[in-house]
Order: sequence, then C-alpha cells, then structure tokens
Amino acid sequence: MSDGAKESHPIQRLLNFASDIKPHEIRITLASFLLVFILMAGYYILRPVRDAMASDWTDVEVSFLWTLTFFFSIITVSLYSSLISRVRYKQLVPYVYAFFSFSFLLFYLGTQLATESVLLDKSFYVWISVFSLFHISVFWSLMSDIFTRPQATRLFGFIGAGASVGAIVGPSIPTFLATNIGTDNLLLIASALLIMTIPLSIWLQKLKLSDLEIDSHDSSSNDVDIIGGKLFSGINDFLKSPYLIMIAVFILLYTSISSFVYFELKNLLADYDRETRTQIWSSMDLVVNTLTVFVAVFATGRMAKRFGLSFTLASVPVLIAAGMLLLAFAPIVGVVIAVQVIRRAGNYAVTRPAREMLFTVVSRQVRFKTKPVIDIIIYRGGDMLNAWAFTALTQGLGLSLAAVAGVGAVIAMIWAATGIYLGRKFKQFSA
Repeated sequence: MSDGAKESHPIQRLLNFASDIKPHEIRITLASFLLVFILMAGYYILRPVRDAMASDWTDVEVSFLWTLTFFFSIITVSLYSSLISRVRYKQLVPYVYAFFSFSFLLFYLGTQLATESVLLDKSFYVWISVFSLFHISVFWSLMSDIFTRPQATRLFGFIGAGASVGAIVGPSIPTFLATNIGTDNLLLIASALLIMTIPLSIWLQKLKLSDLEIDSHDSSSNDVDIIGGKLFSGINDFLKSPYLIMIAVFILLYTSISSFVYFELKNLLADYDRETRTQIWSSMDLVVNTLTVFVAVFATGRMAKRFGLSFTLASVPVLIAAGMLLLAFAPIVGVVIAVQVIRRAGNYAVTRPAREMLFTVVSRQVRFKTKPVIDIIIYRGGDMLNAWAFTALTQGLGLSLAAVAGVGAVIAMIWAATGIYLGRKFKQFSA
C-alpha cells in the first residue's frame, strides 16, 4: 500500500491531526491510550469515596492518617524501587495491577462483613493514597520501556491525553450512580477496571515486538531512563542545589494551600451524608478534569511561550490568593468548592506542567535521582506537616475558617513570589 493510501485512511488522518503517529504505531498507541484511560477512570471512581470519608473524622484524626500515609508511602516506594531493579516490566506491571485489583476486592468484602467500619474506612483512606503513587508511575515506566526516545517525543502527548479523558469519565460514575448503587459497590467497579488492564498490559508487550519490532533486550528501547533504584540516592544533589531547594519550597507552599483548602472543605461538608459528599467530591473531579483538558490544550503552552515561565508559575497562586481572600470574607461551601476547583485545575493544567519544565535545565542524572526525593519527601511530607499546621490553627489556637483563609492568602502570595524567582532562574539557565 502506498503512503498516499495510508494517509487517506480516516483513522490515520484523525490521529495525524492529534499527533504524528506512524501507521505501524497506531495499535500500540491506541492500546496505551486505553490503558491509561482505564487506570485514571478507576482511580477517580475511588477518589471521591475516599474524600467523602474524611468529613466523618476530626482534623486530628485526618492529620494522623496523612502522617501514616507519608511514612507508609516511603516504605512502599522504597520496596518498589528495590523490586523494580530485579523484576522485568513484562511480569511486574500485570502483577502490580492485579495486586491492587485484589486489594479493592478485599476492601469490598470487608464492607460486607465488618460490623465496625471505622478502622476499615481509615485503612482504605490511606491505601488509596498509596495507590495514587503507583498506578500512573508504573504506567509511565512501562511506556518508557516500550517506546524509544524519538517515539516518546511524538506519542507521549497523545497517550497522556488518555489520562485526562479517564479522569473525566471516572468521577462521572459516582456522581450519577453513588446514590443508587451505594459507595461500596464502586469498589467492585474499580476492581473490575483494574482487571482489564492486565491483559492489556501483556498485549502491549507483544505489540512492542510485532508492531514496533523492538526486542525487549534492545538497548534502543531504553533511551528514556526508568526511574527506579534507591529512593534517597539523590538527596545529596538536592541539598547542594539552591535551584532544586527552591523547587521543593514551591511544592511545599503548594501543599500548604492544598491541605488548607482540603480541610476547610472537609469540615464544611460534615453536615451532609456520605453519598451526597461522594457526589460533591466526584462532581468537583468532573469539573476539574474537564477544565484541565481545555486549559492544557488551548492555554498552557501559549501562556508559557508568550509570557514566560515566571508568569505561568505565578498565575495560579495569584488566583488562589484572591480566592482565599474572598473565602476569608465568605467562608461558605460554594466559595471553598470554587477555590478547590481553581486550585486543582490550575495545578493539573498550568502549575504542574510548568513545574516539570524546571527539570529540563538540570542533568538527567540529577533529574532522575533527585525528583523522586522531592516528589515523595517534600510532597507527602508537606501534606503531613500542613495537616498538623491546620489542626494547630483551628483546634490549638481556635482560629476560624475565615482566619485560616487569611493565612492561606499570605502563603499563596509567597508561593507566587517563589514561582517568579524560579522562572527567572530557569531563564538564566536556559540562556
């Protein structure tokens, strides 16, 4: 078949409109898109179930859970990093997803058998947070093992769009079905979705050989380094670099706002029943992920190109500062939901991509050794510390939600200033 005939195929023309996908890459690219779509849909079915539980507990209880999540995450990621150097992805990926699918089935059985659900609910709350660390990182490690660097440059953007689409479809299920089928049955749906990823991940390995004609032992298939090894191997590079330390400060300030808004919303939703809270959280997820797709596609790249990285990094913090000031004068559910939507959509579509750009001016060795240190220690540790900070402000000092929002506005402005600084340093390094 001639090249012209290939180009005339409707599917090929449609895919070429989205990305530069070669004819022999169509099956494996669409299969990869489908895999990340299913993973994100399953996660976003469970996420609002987890978040709805938090309103049943005090700030101290949730702070303890976030502390437990931090330490448990370090342990599990360390074990995974050690395992990943010994087990090939061909066996590793299906095992990981099968393990999590089975765990959600066990949680469902627990909801049917347990007479006291508090301990089970708290265990589930922590476990979903751990799952959130693994389900996407394992996927992208698999992608790095399958595609060469030139292929990754062309295809990963299109494949990554599957995550955004899954993050839209996933929360729509609890939004419309939680009241009718109950939150417990959502665990079965998520477990079934993860089961579907097992044959799909195995098929991807076969397509690597048949469609891409890349041998698993071919070094060219590993142009993109796999993030693994020891978790703390990059800590020395981190401590020696003011630039990396400021990136960590930027993330820490983000987690401050994230924690404060989360706790305020949790407390304001305490008067609602769990099904209603699940629907509210899932509705927010649906709105956030829909906004994320449109902003990321049509605005983020243009913003960074036209106004620079300093403006891009500071834009969302400035909006959040304005929202926190509004919340200080009107501490009601609607305002907190609006701030939460802006914060999360802005992070996924603008702040996170801009933050990842900051790592493009450091060496590959520093990037892959140090980034896990920042992502785990700073991000999860920031969640833990800021949870206790919120608890101290509200239950220790007795500050109202309005007063805490005022504190959050100050933090957001410092966050914006840090973004401007990082953008300027990035420009210097890029010159």
